[in-house]
Amino acid sequence: MLDARFVREHMELVVNALELRRYDTGILSDFMKIEDERRTLLLDVERYRQQRNELSEAISRLKREKADALLKTQEAKAVSDAIKVREERLRELDEQSQTSLLNIPNIPHESVPAGRDETDNPEVRKWGEPGQFAFEPLNHWDIAETLGIIDFERGAKIAGARFSLMKGYGAKLERALMNFMLDTNTAKGYQEVFPPILVNRESMTGTGQLPKFEMELFRIADPEFYLVPTAEVPVTNIHRNEILKEEELPVYYTAYTPCFRREAGSYGKDVRGLIRQHQFNKVELVKFVKPENSFEELEALTGDAEDLLRKLVLPYRVVALCTGDIGFSAAKTYDIEVWLPGQQRYREISSCSNFTDYQARRANIRFKREGKKGTEFVHTLNGSGLAIGRTVVAILENYQQMDGSVIVPEVLRQYMGIEVIR
Repeated sequence: MLDARFVREHMELVVNALELRRYDTGILSDFMKIEDERRTLLLDVERYRQQRNELSEAISRLKREKADALLKTQEAKAVSDAIKVREERLRELDEQSQTSLLNIPNIPHESVPAGRDETDNPEVRKWGEPGQFAFEPLNHWDIAETLGIIDFERGAKIAGARFSLMKGYGAKLERALMNFMLDTNTAKGYQEVFPPILVNRESMTGTGQLPKFEMELFRIADPEFYLVPTAEVPVTNIHRNEILKEEELPVYYTAYTPCFRREAGSYGKDVRGLIRQHQFNKVELVKFVKPENSFEELEALTGDAEDLLRKLVLPYRVVALCTGDIGFSAAKTYDIEVWLPGQQRYREISSCSNFTDYQARRANIRFKREGKKGTEFVHTLNGSGLAIGRTVVAILENYQQMDGSVIVPEVLRQYMGIEVIR
């Protein structure tokens, strides 16, 4: 969330940011209306409090002089009642102001390219060349059906559309990828955690999923919990309402979790296969860093996600998300897109973002510099390292053979125990 004072004092900058993001600037009008009333009321309350103090002194003086203090006492009660009414209204306005701020997105970093949507995302770099096939490459769902490793029909029977049943070497490939990614990440200094996959409203609000994206989430009503859409949510909230020491930073975490998304608004998109599922597995990378290092840390985090694809020898490219496509809480984002020969296109497999202090302010995650007064908000970052289902898709399509088999990437063979899925 943005700082209220920053919004008030840099209104032109915030308006420009909303316009670049293609957001309705009317949300700022609501905030300023609330803030104007709140600040006027604060001055009013301060005036009444000063009057109450003066009356209190007058009453004490009258009592010392054994004079009649009844009128002053009645006047003081009326002032106290007026303060009580205004303080109650202030509490209401504080809540409204916070709610209004929760609906204002982060300000894109100056290096984020301007653009309307994903078609304006510039390519930053590319690695590997798409393989050449002596046959027409198949989509992953056809490959999986031939090998009998993913059962989409039974997945739908068990749960409904956008669910799948991984079987045999399909299930083993998911598990192999999970272990490979976690082992690679922890070797680089990320601490592995396995967090809860049911979280409370405060956690969802802390990372920016609530209140704006309620319709994208799976919610359990009684008692209220949310199924995590990504490990970013529980892992970022590990340090909610905490003050870290300067020497503790940076903090790096990696976590595997199943993820759950309603995919609201995606009707008719990617209805076949594993690309857009209600439930999928993912390994996440999360960082807590000092503000002056956060954009350098974003480059490193993106590089760590890329390294997984290079080890798997999967061609990919990196694109910088433009202002019209960047996520609600992010200040800057790189998407890593893997080449899928069955679809003849690049598809997102990882999204790496720097949220600056936006999430930390919502979740109240601070740190204290040695020898300095006060505290500062940390900067938080996260990235997929990687989305496991989409990595399965990429392996099946890039490593498919003419006879219908799929070669297992070399780095996964120690986990799979085989070289070829037949």
